[in-house]
Order: sequence, then structure tokens, then C-alpha cells
Amino acid sequence: MPSARAALAAVATVLVLGACTAAPSATEGAGATSRTAYGTGPATSPTTDPTAVPAPPSATPSTSPSPTATPAPKPDPASVPALIAMRYVGGNLRLGREGGSTNAYRQYFVSYDSNGLTVSGRINIPRGTGPFPAVVLAHGYVDPAAYTNGETMLRERDHLARHGYVTLHIDYRNHAQSSRDPGNDANLRTGYTVDAINAGLALDKAPFVDRGRIALIGRSMGGGVVLSALVARPGLFRAAVAYAPVSSDTVDNFDKWVRRDSSRAAAARDVIARLGTPEAQPATWATTSPRTYFGRITEPLLIHHGTADEDCPLAWSRETVAALKAKGKSVQLDVYPGGRHTLASPQWDTSIRRTEAFLATHLR
Repeated sequence: MPSARAALAAVATVLVLGACTAAPSATEGAGATSRTAYGTGPATSPTTDPTAVPAPPSATPSTSPSPTATPAPKPDPASVPALIAMRYVGGNLRLGREGGSTNAYRQYFVSYDSNGLTVSGRINIPRGTGPFPAVVLAHGYVDPAAYTNGETMLRERDHLARHGYVTLHIDYRNHAQSSRDPGNDANLRTGYTVDAINAGLALDKAPFVDRGRIALIGRSMGGGVVLSALVARPGLFRAAVAYAPVSSDTVDNFDKWVRRDSSRAAAARDVIARLGTPEAQPATWATTSPRTYFGRITEPLLIHHGTADEDCPLAWSRETVAALKAKGKSVQLDVYPGGRHTLASPQWDTSIRRTEAFLATHLR
């Protein structure tokens, strides 16, 4: 059996080391430091089922000449149909400087390609002989201007890496050393979903990852990323977990964090100029909402949510669960009495044990 040193040397022969544009920050924050603040939102569902398969054409040919077909308009880039239609190009996972390693895992600054952009992050690789199952971690809202590489979800990264999982914490575009995408806010931050999907694709190509055994975990805003990724690319991840997720109806998020915040009035105007108001254009806004497309999801989902969440009300997760169950999906909601938006011990300890058991069941 090769030693851990030999295994990592083998990895180094495949991955391009030190290809990062900047070294990771010397210190990491203790977790999400600000309100959840999502970027924008959807509304009521259209009257037709967007996931329905079109009926086949009639067997009897028409006797009248067929008119020239009009090309269907491209879906708005802020919509879920745009995410569904997208061709994802993710890979070229590159390990940079090592820092923060423990006796259980090695930690590196990491970057990967995401549809023409570079996204930075942190990765923990368990010591020992792989390949290992893996988890993509999608963090909650932190002001991109203040965010530093690998700043959040430290507890989840450490615990799961100590229990044999590769953990890839992604910074998203416009964060830390990632590429800039000036149109992301106007597109309701759909770019974050693209980055999460491409992180899964990058891990699936890494020699130290057990292909096909990859999960997605998101917190708060990252919980919304989880829902959008599951509807956009079903089958990529084997299971998913969401901690205190934002609403699966984007209008809830838009109203709470954009429309009613005077400091974000410009962002609200930009979005409404594109999509109209949710009241005037409910069908358009419904296309931006993952809930509208829950019929596409194929993966089991676990949701953790506290009853005293000050940012994302528990009612949002209950509505998400009800909508998923109405489509016959596998979903479990674990409720934590008195739990705040960021669970504290001992409730967090219970949640991570449940997460680990959930992953062990579905990634085996």
C-alpha cells in the first residue's frame, strides 16, 4: 500500500501546482460574517408545467404549407432555463500553496476553471490512500469586497475531511482571487450556481477523488445555490445538504434583501429593468425560481434549519420541502428548536453527525 507521501506525490504529477495568481490569506475568518443577503428573486409559477415533455407530433401530416419556423428566444441569463441549457466547462483543478494542514488532511489553496473564468477556493485532502469521496461547499453571503479566500464553513470542511472526504470550499466568482464577472448581480447571481456545478465537474476529474461519489453542501445563500444546481444539472451530485437555505422562490429573496434595502436600490432597478416587477411579470420571475423546476431533481436532499433563524425563516424551508414532496422527491428536514441562522454547539454537532450519516448512506 503506498504511503501518504507517495500518494500526494502522484497527485502532484497530474495537477499543476502553484498556478494561483495570489497566495491565500494568512488568516481565515471564523465563519459567515454578515447577513444572508441574496441577490434577487422569482415569483409564481407559470400555468404550464415547465418540466413537461412536449406531446409528439400528429402521425397525419398537415396538408397546408408549414410557415417558416421562428427561432425560440434564448432564455434570460437570470433564469433557470438558461442554467439548464448551458454547456458546463469545468476542470483543470490546480493545487497551490499548502497551508492549514493537520495530521488528518493536507489543505491547499486551489483554483479551477468555470466556463472561461478562474474560481479560487480551499481544498482539504485526507491523508492516506485514496481515491476519496468528495464534497463541494457553497458558502453563504459575505460582502465580496471584504471576503477572503476560504473564509467560511471552516467547521464543515474540517469535520468532513477528518472523516475521509475531500472538501472543496469554493470562493465563487467576484470573491477572493476568482475572476471578475460584472454582470453577475444583474443575472441574480446565477454565476454562483455555474461555479458550484463546475467545481463538481473539476473534482470528478481529479485523481484523488472517487468518481461519481460527490455531494454538494450549501449554507444560507449557498443553500439556494444547492437547489439551483440540482435542477440545472441533475445526476452530477449523488446527494445534497442545505443549512438554513434561502427561499426556493426567488421573489422572497429579492423582496427581503434587495428591494427593501435602500443601499441596493441601484441593483433593484437593474433587475426590474430587465425582468419587470414580480407583480407585473410573475411568469418571468417564476423562471428564475428553482422551485418551478423541482420535477427535474434526482438527488436526495437534507435540510437543517433552526426555529429562531433571524435571516431565513423556517417557513421557507417548510415550503421548499412541501414543494419537493409534491413532486415525489426525497427530502428530509431536520428542525433545531431555538437554533439561530448559524447553528451553535451542541446543535451544530448534531447537524454534522446527521450530515455525515446522510452522506455515508447516499455516497456508498
